[in-house]
Amino acid sequence: MTNFPKPDSRPADPRFSAGPTRKRPGWTLDALSNAALGRSHRSALGKAKLQEVIDLTREVLQIPDDYRIGIVPASDTGAVEMAMWSMLGPKPVIVAAWENFGQAWVVDADKQLPLDELTLLTADYGKLPDFSAYDGSQDLVFTANGTTSGVKVADYGFIPNDRDGVTICDATSAVYAQDLPWEKLDVVTYSWQKVMGGEAAHGMIILSPHAVKRLESYNPPWPLPKIFRLTKGGKLIEGIFKGETINTPSLLCAEDHLDALKWVKANGGLKGMQDRADANAQTIWDWVDTRDWIANLCEDDEKRSNTGVCLKIVDPRIAALPLNDQAAFAKSIVNLLADENVALDFGAYRTAPPGFRLWVSGLCEHGDVVAVLPWLDWAFDTLIAEL
Repeated sequence: MTNFPKPDSRPADPRFSAGPTRKRPGWTLDALSNAALGRSHRSALGKAKLQEVIDLTREVLQIPDDYRIGIVPASDTGAVEMAMWSMLGPKPVIVAAWENFGQAWVVDADKQLPLDELTLLTADYGKLPDFSAYDGSQDLVFTANGTTSGVKVADYGFIPNDRDGVTICDATSAVYAQDLPWEKLDVVTYSWQKVMGGEAAHGMIILSPHAVKRLESYNPPWPLPKIFRLTKGGKLIEGIFKGETINTPSLLCAEDHLDALKWVKANGGLKGMQDRADANAQTIWDWVDTRDWIANLCEDDEKRSNTGVCLKIVDPRIAALPLNDQAAFAKSIVNLLADENVALDFGAYRTAPPGFRLWVSGLCEHGDVVAVLPWLDWAFDTLIAEL
């Protein structure tokens, strides 16, 4: 395809980063004016703010009443590792990974934790592993949505409701955008800076009654640092799930997350977030279907992510180049559109195939998605002519 003219209109917001992601529409610094700055997180006001985050999270995500919700250190990474290091060991473990962040949990399980029975289920970027090895008797660690591969778990039917093992689900790029079957998930983790556009460093951990039972009945044989400790004297530290955080949280960040939760609640709730993400992603997929130079990294329609849409360049003139040159060409498109202030931070993850990753969750305005696509055509056409 050739001769794409330079578009006349630009996205109102050029930020398509996959994390931290853009703020909710209309956000300004005024949203933080009620933050409990200079107050202890253990003061009545500080604890009330953190408890409000927990209560609104339960309401918006429709989390069962008997699941605990906690705010923990070190973003989603800290939340996942807290669960792994506190809970794994008494049963065989399966870790499933098909992209960069899932591979991080493979390293924990295979290289750091002394696990006796470990099975690794892996797949290339753009694909899901075969989950048939999991029968519910093992502990399972997996990501709900491949942040760097554009692939999601579309069907959780492989997880029995009456399982013996615990399921630990890294849902950081799925929560608020995709359905999470709570009855099949014992630990769900995510960070504020992904789908909700919050600031970094804070993680969320959600525990089922089955997960709590594991925590209270199992004492891992390795030492646990303070920020991983969820129990004391064989009992769950209930304060963690009532706004009494393990270490000092940022009340400025908490206020920012409260603002996002309130916006979601006022704008269609969870279903509204899911519908907007679906519409944004579908607009890109429909455009890809009419182009011969670009394709979805995930070839299975049902498994494509509706948050981080991952694309690859398939034009034969680029595909014939060495991999480093393919990556350089894709980066040149990213740089060109950044120079035009059209699209920022949308390059593929550094270990993923050369291409792009456009973050289009429910906080992204549909008009921005529509507006950026002609610019991708123009940038490709401009740069391919220079080869």
